Amino acid sequence: MTNAKIGLVSLGCSKNQVDAERMVALLRADGFELCADAGLCDVVIINTCGFIEDAKKESIENILEFAMLKDEGRVKAIVITGCLAERYREQVEDEFPEADVILGIGRNGDISEAVRRALNGERVVEFGEKSGLPLEGDRILANLPFYAYLKIADGCDNRCSYCAIPMIRGEFRSRKMEDIVAEAELLVSRGVTELNLVAQDTTRYGMDLYSRLMLPELLDKLCEIEGLRWLRVLYCYPDNITDELLQVMAKQDKIVKYIDVPVQHVSARVLKDMSRRGDARSLAALMETIRAKIPGVTLRTTLITGFPGETDEEFEELCRFVSKVRFDRLGCFTYSREEDTEAANLPNQLDEDVKRRRADVIMELQMDIQMEIGEAKIGGEIEVLCEGYDRIAESWFGRSAADAPDIDTKVFFTTASKVAPGDYVTVRIEDALDCDLVGVRAE
Repeated sequence: MTNAKIGLVSLGCSKNQVDAERMVALLRADGFELCADAGLCDVVIINTCGFIEDAKKESIENILEFAMLKDEGRVKAIVITGCLAERYREQVEDEFPEADVILGIGRNGDISEAVRRALNGERVVEFGEKSGLPLEGDRILANLPFYAYLKIADGCDNRCSYCAIPMIRGEFRSRKMEDIVAEAELLVSRGVTELNLVAQDTTRYGMDLYSRLMLPELLDKLCEIEGLRWLRVLYCYPDNITDELLQVMAKQDKIVKYIDVPVQHVSARVLKDMSRRGDARSLAALMETIRAKIPGVTLRTTLITGFPGETDEEFEELCRFVSKVRFDRLGCFTYSREEDTEAANLPNQLDEDVKRRRADVIMELQMDIQMEIGEAKIGGEIEVLCEGYDRIAESWFGRSAADAPDIDTKVFFTTASKVAPGDYVTVRIEDALDCDLVGVRAE
């Protein structure tokens, strides 16, 4: 049944999405038909996330939902791939008998063969070395066709005490620079104008292959691609943000003046227990340096509240840091106690309501800051990448260079002239609502 319809549900981060895009490209090349609505397909692939508790719950809910469709005869086979399958191999095999295929990340390249075997009545459960995860190959984008994530490495060597990524993904592995550039050129030739660089730690790129940090050189080479409009760098680990990197980001016009630096916390004690370095002073100095070397930069970070032993005073220090630095974009997560991580065994684990309440306080602070930043843009003009039309708001919407896909805010705008998704338009800002900007196209 090589003409079977295949549907995909990809959960979790953009890096996991790239893996899913490579799998569906393999399936299409092997003669399978792709279907946008997974509920109407013969085979559904659930590319799971297993990073934190909320993500695991979402993955399990999706598996159970499609198990019901299979019981009703609407789905012939269920395939479970991704981080949940890799992290909980035996549990997934035992607890989800409805799954016809369970593949670890090291066997993603065998997806077509596994699906064929499942359609012939065989249950396939296979795992390989984590390093076997395909980092090359064609992709079918799962998002709008004019932007793409470009994964430059996989795995992580940072070993933060709360994080399960090294257990799931293995050691840090950079892709060869020529392979990354070739993939970027192919994506741009297909109509992609915005590339978003991702990895567990983008700033570490090249250290394993070339024995030095090579992100600045990679950025320079990517900026040579004709037709590329925006280049964005995500997941920058603070320790490896060098002057050379900041100089390249400042000088290259195609690199949007946006940098994502997850700091997680600022208390020296908490950071030490997280197996991270720095403190409030050093991290504030880093943000000052970034802003000084990249004028007009948009600074984004992520924080964790409720780490084991986090005191009221340490949380207040975090709040003061947020108020002082005034990040343009910020996400805050509650600490998730993940088994087999060092932090899971730390004393003084906090109650969930304490973690959540503290996260809410941080996000309320950030909401006020971001509203003030947005209001300061009223009367000015910004470039916006149009993404679509909102029939309820009766306006077009898109993102500015200050907004990464999926995680940041939007710009809503009206226009009297023709516009289409993928167009870059100039918008005059007239209002700021719930951190989104509202304006009219500058005709």
